Amino acid sequence: MTDRPPVLPEPTPVPLLNAANLLTVSRLVLVPVFLLALFVQDGHDTGWRLIAAGIFAVASITDHVDGRLARKHGLITDFGKIADPIADKALTGSALIGLSVLGELAWWVTIVIAVREIGVTLLRFWVIRHGVIPASPGGKLKTLVQIIAIGAYILPFPAWFHPVAVVIMGIAVALTVVTGLDYVVRAVRLRARGKRAVAS
Repeated sequence: MTDRPPVLPEPTPVPLLNAANLLTVSRLVLVPVFLLALFVQDGHDTGWRLIAAGIFAVASITDHVDGRLARKHGLITDFGKIADPIADKALTGSALIGLSVLGELAWWVTIVIAVREIGVTLLRFWVIRHGVIPASPGGKLKTLVQIIAIGAYILPFPAWFHPVAVVIMGIAVALTVVTGLDYVVRAVRLRARGKRAVAS
């Protein structure tokens, strides 16, 4: 009589409608609401600027919370993997473009950050067959500083605070470029390792 391997129960499928995905979708929904608040009276209404800053802060917090929920409670789905980075980039991208349209942020800053984020997304698809590049500490710091910098521009601070906001945004741009170059290097290495593994 031969020993049969134990029959393992099939993993329970993760429902598409879960807390993590709902938070991700809510972040996408908040993007147009945020823009509407930002553009009231061409951005010169103090009350609405505070509301816009509050919406941006809440949406940014959901970006952190939905990821933790998904990992902690096993709520990771293919939809979440795609929608989460899209929602993240939609939020920061809309804020940067909105501030540039209002003439409060130089367009080159928005373009540099947008090119980096789009480039990294394309790189992810380029190496997806060979693996996933985990977020680096620098990448996480970049995201945090970007959020702080954008918040500093959205909030209706007095004129004397503007140079401080410029410095914070300058740090965010520098981190954006450096971490983007690091991602390129890691993507090239991962792809090369994947090709060597296939060939061997």
